Amino acid sequence: MPYATCDDGVRLYFETEGSGTPILFVHEFGGSYWSWEPQVHAFSRRHRCITFAARGYPPSDIPASVDAYSQERAARDILSVMDACELDSAHLVGLSMGGFAVLHAAMQRPERVRSLVIAGTGYGAEKAHEDYFRRISCEVADGFESGAVNFARTYAEGASRVQFQAKDPAGWRLFAERLARHSERGAANTMRGVQARRPSLYDLEDDLSRISVPALIVCGDEDDHCLQPGIFLKRAIRTSGLAVLPKSGHTVNLEEPELFNRLLADFLAAAEAGRWGTRDPRADPDQIMRTR
Repeated sequence: MPYATCDDGVRLYFETEGSGTPILFVHEFGGSYWSWEPQVHAFSRRHRCITFAARGYPPSDIPASVDAYSQERAARDILSVMDACELDSAHLVGLSMGGFAVLHAAMQRPERVRSLVIAGTGYGAEKAHEDYFRRISCEVADGFESGAVNFARTYAEGASRVQFQAKDPAGWRLFAERLARHSERGAANTMRGVQARRPSLYDLEDDLSRISVPALIVCGDEDDHCLQPGIFLKRAIRTSGLAVLPKSGHTVNLEEPELFNRLLADFLAAAEAGRWGTRDPRADPDQIMRTR
């Protein structure tokens, strides 16, 4: 089994399929390397697709201390997987927790990022809900510690996941079954060390504004706590586009795989052709307001 070894000795399991320009997929809290199966099946036909299990997610190592988990570490782990795959740069595609991670990787090492897809990203970022999110994150950590098998269904039926359940019951059941196999310690430590401690996107506006690679932001219209952060990211990153999927929740790549793949394919084609640039200055909303 292939593993990347991080600078603190933690080993991360990864898989690679196909050949061509590399795409590295980074999963959400509720997923793992298997979360990207619909994308790997589609894009490995013409790209090298890499998926990996974050620290705390079997078969990757599960550090016992919560101090081994952080937002900064999650970004550095992406670079460790890239090093193990001998990649100078790659397109980075992240969902939720993975979306935060790819953003931080782009801010830390922009020269290693070809483009960014930031999907379902924003939970806990809204300043009005920061304290609530941190409290809920700790409650989720407690829930997984009490038993992943019992808590997984509660988590999988959250307000932004029932859309997946309604559209694709079989797909949702597979997601929930896999979620129940999460490491209880790994899930709890990830919630406490990464989710509950990460900085708000709104506190990173200056750093985000310096991102210059093509970026696509994707959000479901019923993924309420990611909608406003998605609009904020669109305004902060001048090379970004925003796609909002109708009647959709949080796990958009599994819930709407065909639509997500079509958006991703068009975005990658434009990025690789040099046709996904900075926003035209004539589209500045302040300029439009002044001319009226």
